[in-house]
Parts: sequence; structure tokens; C-alpha cells
Amino acid sequence: MKNKTSMLSKLYMALIFVFLYAPIGIMTAFSFNSSSSTYSLDGFSTKWWARMFEDTSAMNALKDTIILAVAVTVFSVLLGTLAAVGLFNSKNKAYKRLMANATNIPLMNPEIVTGISMMLLFVFAGTLVKKSDVLGFGTLFIAHVTFCLPYVILNVMPKLRQFDMNVYEAALDLGCKPFSAFIKVVLPEITSGIITGAIMSFTLSLDDFIISYFTNGPSFQTLPIYIFSLTKKRVKPDMFALSTLMFAVIIVLLVLMNIAQSRAERKEAKR
Repeated sequence: MKNKTSMLSKLYMALIFVFLYAPIGIMTAFSFNSSSSTYSLDGFSTKWWARMFEDTSAMNALKDTIILAVAVTVFSVLLGTLAAVGLFNSKNKAYKRLMANATNIPLMNPEIVTGISMMLLFVFAGTLVKKSDVLGFGTLFIAHVTFCLPYVILNVMPKLRQFDMNVYEAALDLGCKPFSAFIKVVLPEITSGIITGAIMSFTLSLDDFIISYFTNGPSFQTLPIYIFSLTKKRVKPDMFALSTLMFAVIIVLLVLMNIAQSRAERKEAKR
């Protein structure tokens, strides 16, 4: 009976993975198709990948997306790490509980609600300063930081809780200044959490569509929005190649995140 249940559970999991990843596999296969057909494979070719890199609009959108994701990641990591340290050191339990709940709101709030509300906020702010073209890189940056910041805080906070603060206090007793003690003692211990938060921020910013759709302007276009604009007409296989490239980047980042987490866990187990 146990073996039968185990086999059924494995079959169920296999069906789930097939259902989730079969569309991506088909998209990847058609990105190497020799023809523009979307229903039959007529041979292997890399011409759509070459055409993708020749598409100026797609490459500009990719460049803008990477610039935005890197800027958001850097700012989210700096602000999120400082916020996590500040919350951890706070002695007011009610304040810590309030801030923890406030941090969870962007995670639980539907993206369409966040996108529309931020768009209204930016447009209202634009009317106050009498600026009509307020939407652009700045609004996208603020919106992306808003939903990436909680992920950094939630990844850094557990590392701070695991850290023995007596080590930090010993460094202070030995003559180290607070900032220097934080850099030399605390920061190495929470680096794995910072790296995980940074990778998650970069990944979320890279493939976000709903919030970006409501907060972007004509002067700055991310890759997901550019791909969506192409769905109004027949999508060419070079977009399959571009989507495959994005998927591959995200997979690599997830693998790196898992490696960082496993190393941190092994280090903690040894300790």
C-alpha cells in the first residue's frame, strides 16, 4: 500500500512539473525552429536568435530592463539591510510588530491594486508640480523598490536573529567603532541573506509586468511590456528566443540563490 501511494504521489508531482514546464519547453523548441511556424517544427536553426539580437527595439527594451533591475537591486539591498538592522535593534515591540506587518503588505497586496494605486499617486504628484509626463524611469524605479524591499528585509532578518550579538559587543569592548564592528563582524554573517535578497529583487524586477504596465511612460519601456505590445499582432519566433533568454537568466539566478543558501546552512551547521 505504501509503495502504491508513493508511486501515485511521484506520478502526481511529475504531471504537475510537466504541466508547468511543458509550455516553456515548447517555446524554447520553437525558438530554434527553421521556419516561422508556431505549430510544426521544420528543422533546427539559430536564425531567430540572431534576428533577436538585430532587433533594435528589443535590445533597447532589454537594456532598459537590466539597468532598472540593477538600480532597484542596489537600492533595495542598501535600504533593506539598513531597515532590517534598525528593526532588529529596536526595543519597542509594538513598533517592530507594526513595521513587520507594514513590510508584509506589498507581498500580500494584489499587484494590480499596487500598480493602479501607485499610478494614481504619481499622476497626482505630477499635477501638484504641474508636470504631465511624470511617468518614466523614476516612477518605475520607485514602484519596483516598493515591492522588492520587503524581500530583502525578510531575508536579512532571520540572519540577524541567528547572529550572536555578544560577538558584536566584544568587538566594541576591544576598541572597534560601531560602524567598523558592523562591517567586520555583523556583515559577513548576514551576507548570505543579503545575496538572496539581491537575487530575488533582481529577478522580480526583471520579469515584473503588472506594476510596470501602470507605472511606466513612453520614454522608458521594459522588456515584459515590449513583449506584451507584440501580442496585439502575430508574435514572431525571435520573441520566443528573447523569452527563452529571460527564463535562462532567471534559472541561473535561482540556482545561485540556492547555492548561497545551502552554503549558509552548511556553515551554520558546522558552527
